Amino acid sequence: MADNPRDDVDEQYLCTPQQKTLSDRNTQKSAMSLWAKQKIIFELLHRQRGVLSCMEVPCRGRLSSHFYSADSRPSDQLATLSLPMTQLNIPNDYPVDLIPPDISAYEKGNIGVHYIWTFDSGVPGPNVMVSAIVHGNEPCGAIALDWLFRNDVRPVQGRLTLGFMNIAAYLAFDPVDPNATRWMDEDFNRVWDKGVLKGDRDSVELRRAREVRPILDDIDLLLDLHTMQHLAPPLMMSGRLAKGKDLACKVGVPERIVGDSGHAAGRRMRDYGGFDDPSSTKAALLIECGQHWKEASGLLAKESTVRFLEATGTLEPGLLELLEKLYVPPPVQQLFTVCETVTITQETFTFSENFVGGEIIRKAGTLIGHDGDIEIRTPVDDIMLVMPSKHLWKGQTAVRLANRDT
Repeated sequence: MADNPRDDVDEQYLCTPQQKTLSDRNTQKSAMSLWAKQKIIFELLHRQRGVLSCMEVPCRGRLSSHFYSADSRPSDQLATLSLPMTQLNIPNDYPVDLIPPDISAYEKGNIGVHYIWTFDSGVPGPNVMVSAIVHGNEPCGAIALDWLFRNDVRPVQGRLTLGFMNIAAYLAFDPVDPNATRWMDEDFNRVWDKGVLKGDRDSVELRRAREVRPILDDIDLLLDLHTMQHLAPPLMMSGRLAKGKDLACKVGVPERIVGDSGHAAGRRMRDYGGFDDPSSTKAALLIECGQHWKEASGLLAKESTVRFLEATGTLEPGLLELLEKLYVPPPVQQLFTVCETVTITQETFTFSENFVGGEIIRKAGTLIGHDGDIEIRTPVDDIMLVMPSKHLWKGQTAVRLANRDT
């Protein structure tokens, strides 16, 4: 079993932050400052293990071309409404600033499933997981996990599991058409209904979900790293139960926490099994770190991961105190709960304005869109729009509407 999967990676495929090209001097100064702060954090971790390693920002290198595959709420019929991304044409409005790291060093895994690694402290404690690339065009999670691997992060109690999920979609990512590889056959984050997983339907995503499902069954606490289509305030999606919001508050970032029940088109991974069971102590969070390809999304993915691991007792006590000294203190968190999910029922859907998410609509009855000929209006005052979608076809979520918690 390899202690560090990157030990035999050819260093020619890495680059230092000094070699990384940034568009302007102020951005470069800010990014380097954050890089330096993150290096200090992980040097503290390495002192605990007697190891210091160089933190480097990965450049795109060689990507492996080989893919290894091995209680019902939404219906199986609804879940089949996803189409292969190659059949869709979703325009991109944002530059691709994030460089997806080469993850081929992690292909072998160490627990019998490719791209899944578990490290055991030998001390009793929870099995804590950080998962990445549930969607192939969201590189921030891969950046955060790669960062942990490079710095030999290990748990001080329990187990730490790091998992790269939709490998096929990630390896197919093309910055020229960055929306084309969110998934291959269907949305990996809509297949986690037990009936679907046990059923006869087949897809690239379902094969991978069935392969990693036994690992998910053994996880106590999960942080699933994501990003958003639009440039909007980051969100922590905590699920429908109070235990999710409690965990989100312990993590402390981002500013907005949103409780919700997911999507009609299929169950998310963060809602799988005990994560969505009020009688279970298991809990899961899904963080939307910002727009898919913005530098800030990669930085928040790293910060939220460290905060999550500290909050769950996986990293040494006192790390959060160091974080507070190095980063701008996070603002007081705001809690919201989705009161309505707008699921598209007609052949066409249009928004009344170019919403990006995070907007607070002050007046009830405000027109926000049309589902075919059906007007969609806000049900109450002071509603926040949660992640208005570009995937506007029948059966998909167009937008969620959230009230501020009182």
